[in-house]
Amino acid sequence: MWILLLEAGVALFLLVFIVWWTMFAGRKPEQAPRARDAKRGHDGEDDAPAP
Repeated sequence: MWILLLEAGVALFLLVFIVWWTMFAGRKPEQAPRARDAKRGHDGEDDAPAP
């Protein structure tokens, strides 16, 4: 019985850790945007029409 509880605890810990890791893995707000994006003056979407 205790093995099942231990396994459930490890699974819960891994779930929380993965969610936490992915939440804070993006670009930091204080980082400047890439030069290509700044030169275009917007968020980097292409100006070309879709095919």
